Amino acid sequence: MISKSPTFSNPTCANPAYAGGPGFPARAIPLSAILLIAIAVHGPLLLMQLPAGSYDANTHMFFAAHYAQHWFNPWNEKWFGGFSQTTYPPLTHQWIALFSHIMGLKFAYMFVQLIAILLLPIGMYRYAALWVDEVSASYAALGSIFLGSLSMLVYQSGQLPTTAAAALTLNAAPFFYDWLLRSRFLDLLKGVAIAWAAAAAHHVTLLFGAILFAVPVLVLALLDRNAEEIEEDRASVGGVLGRAVVFAVIAIAGVAIVLWPFWVALLKNPITQMPIPHGSRDNYILKTFSGINFWIIPMGAMILALPFIVIRGSAERRLRPLLIGWYITALLGLGGTTPAGKILLGRAYQVLTYERFTFWATIMAMPFVGLLALELIQRFRMKAVVGLTIAAVATMAASVAWIEINPIASSPFSVDQVIAFLNRDDHAKFRYITLGFGAHFAEVSTYAKAGSVDGDYNSARLLPEMTAYGAGQLYNAKYYGLAGMESLRAVLKHANQYGLKYVFVRDRYYEPLLAFAGWREAETYDNGNVTLWTKEDVPPAKRLEFVGFTPTPMEGLMWGILPVASSLFALFLVLLVPERRRVSATLEFPVRATVEPVLLREAK
Repeated sequence: MISKSPTFSNPTCANPAYAGGPGFPARAIPLSAILLIAIAVHGPLLLMQLPAGSYDANTHMFFAAHYAQHWFNPWNEKWFGGFSQTTYPPLTHQWIALFSHIMGLKFAYMFVQLIAILLLPIGMYRYAALWVDEVSASYAALGSIFLGSLSMLVYQSGQLPTTAAAALTLNAAPFFYDWLLRSRFLDLLKGVAIAWAAAAAHHVTLLFGAILFAVPVLVLALLDRNAEEIEEDRASVGGVLGRAVVFAVIAIAGVAIVLWPFWVALLKNPITQMPIPHGSRDNYILKTFSGINFWIIPMGAMILALPFIVIRGSAERRLRPLLIGWYITALLGLGGTTPAGKILLGRAYQVLTYERFTFWATIMAMPFVGLLALELIQRFRMKAVVGLTIAAVATMAASVAWIEINPIASSPFSVDQVIAFLNRDDHAKFRYITLGFGAHFAEVSTYAKAGSVDGDYNSARLLPEMTAYGAGQLYNAKYYGLAGMESLRAVLKHANQYGLKYVFVRDRYYEPLLAFAGWREAETYDNGNVTLWTKEDVPPAKRLEFVGFTPTPMEGLMWGILPVASSLFALFLVLLVPERRRVSATLEFPVRATVEPVLLREAK
């Protein structure tokens, strides 16, 4: 069995192994086959390095490149005149850094992203089996490969930590459920170990996603406490809640230790800067592009299943906790379309982005989709198989096509000459910024020796010229309106203070501002696409002193050991510590509040 929870059989089928009816068996799809399909679908796109052009991929590779050279020193001089990488959980970056010594930085990123993609259907198989029968769970796992929301995060947003943490959270949920009902120490240990690794991958998933996934599982355990197949294993309400508290305390304590430097950095530099606009906070009805980009494309064909999710989830007692969890998550995923986000999240609403909530909502919907797929196959047989296949493929194809139709960069260009300039002679003694480079700025930062006063991770900024305005990166200053241009003007005004001598321009919109501020055009690159502007009287850059914000050597040591150790510990427990075999029973789906005595006797 994939899940250690009871196996639920669909009431319309006498034999769960042949749920498709006479002559059309619908067996559970083997997990190995699902993983091979995942590799076949996403492998070629990763080999083509399609995610390399996403919004955040170069940012994560930039973090990883620093760890590859300075594993125990999280202070990075290349952005914002200096910032601490302890402001972002390091697990995925550190694994990229480790693999980069073998296969290079970009392929290491693709490889770690592939691991996250493979962990998702494994977790979905186990998570869905908590709610539905194994055949439906296998369909849910297969469908998770083709999620539009997954493709958008991987190939457009480049949110590797989000996808990795979500997959790990899914894998932890069944162990949490089993611990609540059976009180086995091994389930507790495996569950909290995976939870620690998930937290080490992404803090937002820890603070919000883990709660949205865990609460429905807790309610499910309360509903199932009297439906266990072995009578002496039954748990009381107090027992389930008590074990939930134990799990939470151990998980929180472990996360506090594993991410101790992160919490220290957060306390020293709480996020009080001006809110930065993001498309996922738009009203999707009023702003059509945002609605398509952040909701319709990520949801894909799942939109057709929404009535079934609501009707079936409302009708079945065991599915109601999942329905409520999905509804709240999906509501938050609508961003500014409803007031729900502002009401439920308060100040955090202006800090978060909401494409990840839609991703979590599509994951939580997959057990319903698996159940719908089974019922369609039972009724329509091969026609349903063909239709479901088309829907799944079309969902993923639409997301990839949308990304190609709406690329990040309007026209391709090379940054090789810019990097070469910064790395030759003594140019690395000065700082630089780029204007109009978009996500390619992080690529320049990764391979150039020189530092910049700009940066691509807003929460780590310490410079007042960056935090006092409601703008993000300097390279996209014009898109933030007056706030962005004022921030850029302030940085240029203090060029001598920061050793800022070089400005690489790919958007001529900024050239009048530079000329007025005393800069002059010096060179051109990439067939005139990029121009270099310099200021002659700028002295070499000096190390900026951010007193109290630099990580201590002990924090650097903890940062270099504990996050990776937590993932290795979880891997060891799951792969090398065997499960205790138990007697299983097939219970009717949905599970009744009280199981008939005859089923309990058969279970013994």
